[in-house]
Amino acid sequence: MHALELSGVTKRYGRREALRDFDLRLSQGVALGLLGPNGAGKTTALRLLLGFTQPTVGTVRLRGRLTSLAASRAGVGYLPERLRLPARMGVAGLLQLHGRLAGLAGVDLARNVAAVLDRTGLAHRANERLGDLSKGLAQRVGFAQAMLGKPEILLLDEPTTGLDPLGIRDARDWIREQRERGCTVLVSSHVLSEVERICDEAVIVNEGRIAAGGAIDELARPGETLEDAFVRAVRG
Repeated sequence: MHALELSGVTKRYGRREALRDFDLRLSQGVALGLLGPNGAGKTTALRLLLGFTQPTVGTVRLRGRLTSLAASRAGVGYLPERLRLPARMGVAGLLQLHGRLAGLAGVDLARNVAAVLDRTGLAHRANERLGDLSKGLAQRVGFAQAMLGKPEILLLDEPTTGLDPLGIRDARDWIREQRERGCTVLVSSHVLSEVERICDEAVIVNEGRIAAGGAIDELARPGETLEDAFVRAVRG
């Protein structure tokens, strides 16, 4: 059984096809980079995996469960590209809310919240209002909520947005830690150098189809960088 699977997926919005005959399967514990130019279909693929929308044709599953079923999202952590946080809520309060939604309670909830606050460097800001945080600190909150409860699958959309160089290095370490404990990680990103550092595999999406895919060290031809492979796949 695959950790996540899109089989023969086409997604239409009116006459526009965001994805066409899209096939992607990812085994448990693998970190995959989802690459592509703007409008290629990456965010649509993430929305399908999260059950926010359903395919026009084909099937989408998480750990064997159709994403039309709410139970498929148990054990899934998600960090969106556009992170919107309730300005008046405190950092710890938001994490407690997300923890309860993830099924945590009591001592287990308190321990998990304390652990992610500490790991993301936010312990001393637990009582601050979210609206008072910088963009980089808000992104750390997003990582903290995504990692709550040690998810089995982690979906990250442009995860380094707003982070300074130290934050980017920290994010890289957090993603590696999740992968090393057996979590399946899908990273949608335009930052090819980060994908090279943290992912085992990558797929390059263009105009709703997978243009290329495979192990990171196999995508580029001899003498090429991942950027070269990306340009070649997109431009044909």
